Amino acid sequence: CPLEQSVSKKTPQMSITPLFVKTGKKKPDELGKVFHYDLFGKREAKYDFLVENTLRTVDYKELPNVAPNYFFVSKDFDEQKIYNEGFPVNELFTLNNVGIVTARDEFTIHNSKEEVQNTITEFLSLDDEFARTRFNLGIDVRDWQVNFAKKDLQSAFPDKGKFSRISYRPFDDRWTFYTGKTKGFHCYPRNEVMQHFVIGNNVGLVMPKQIPEQEQGSCFITKYISGHKLCSAYNINNIFPLYLYPETTAQQTIGQSSERTPNLNKDIVKQIAEGLGAKFVPEPDLKGFKNLSGLKQEEEVFAPIDLLDYIYAVLHSPSYREKYKEFLKIDFPRVPYPKTLSKFRTLTKLGSQLRQIHLLESPGVEDYITQYPEGGDNVVGKIRFEATTSTLEGFETLPRFGKVYINDTQHFANVPEVAFNFYIGGYQPAQKWLKDRKDRKLEFDDILHYQKIIVALTETDRLMKAIDRVEIE
Repeated sequence: CPLEQSVSKKTPQMSITPLFVKTGKKKPDELGKVFHYDLFGKREAKYDFLVENTLRTVDYKELPNVAPNYFFVSKDFDEQKIYNEGFPVNELFTLNNVGIVTARDEFTIHNSKEEVQNTITEFLSLDDEFARTRFNLGIDVRDWQVNFAKKDLQSAFPDKGKFSRISYRPFDDRWTFYTGKTKGFHCYPRNEVMQHFVIGNNVGLVMPKQIPEQEQGSCFITKYISGHKLCSAYNINNIFPLYLYPETTAQQTIGQSSERTPNLNKDIVKQIAEGLGAKFVPEPDLKGFKNLSGLKQEEEVFAPIDLLDYIYAVLHSPSYREKYKEFLKIDFPRVPYPKTLSKFRTLTKLGSQLRQIHLLESPGVEDYITQYPEGGDNVVGKIRFEATTSTLEGFETLPRFGKVYINDTQHFANVPEVAFNFYIGGYQPAQKWLKDRKDRKLEFDDILHYQKIIVALTETDRLMKAIDRVEIE
């Protein structure tokens, strides 16, 4: 039987098509065997290989039939049993969904509340076709149309919706007007999840279902409604809120709680609590765990935010990411159950520091390590990094610093190279934040904000190394 092949006319790549061979020897309850062979090289070499071989002469590798995905390519599943003992993040956070899809980011998302308000006011004053040209809205598609957006805003703006901060990219929170209506101002506002950030204070994990090879980590944190590309350039992100709020109505239903509740699977939380020998407290007195009503004087407790911080620390462990990278490409991550209270506390503390730094809430982000020494118009042009200190011979581990130029003359000085090149998911925030402001003038607050980003990225690198030293089970 000749080996089947398909050759692309546009590129010198070749893909081997699947072949199904029926032998009549397989038992009724037995799975078929899967064999795989990779062929790399130039087109001519592949042609020669195909001419010279048949199905019987190719050195195929038999692949294991591993549930539930049954891959048709070779994978390293040596660690699968250990990995599967952890809890899936998407099962711990019972409510989650992908982030907001606006379908028109430049129209709906802006750098200030005033820009959003001015855009909407002008949009509502124009007829549909003039508005389409004025705001470069393009042709209508099935789920976002100019008249859909206008009807939504006419009924909601300005009092029935809400001006809201939106987490757009890492360290880049912007403004939008949130109505919660699907196929309105926003194409898919994901109100079932986002309402819990609009109603009250909240925090949530952000991550894609699958982490592609070219991304590093793809996990971030938010306290606002969030876009679907917040931390992953290649995949849509899911948002996992920590708390759920009851929907507000004109008349509160009798017996309806007005308090938020943890968005956590009770069975998984119970198993974690039993393993730690500690009590889970949905809404603790954060100033004094030991004095909580109904608790024994010395009873150990943990709260929802502790669980989130523990997960956040684990997902930022370089060793965890490397060890389980094959599984992180497949589905939402599984996190190992914490086995000792002391290690749980250590990781929780590191995760808390990381969370506060990424939300720019830590006072430490204002301990600036960079300077902005040159005067000028502050308009962002071509970005470049120019090293000012080089690695000394024999001291390869010494950090490198440099200048980040925003135009021909103005720059941020004393920027660690590790911060400038640092990845969060598919983005390099120290570079992307500036590139997204090309041809714009940086105001005083912008300059301070960028210096906070540099501190946050430098500290992230340090904390990730500290997390690795804990040795996650």
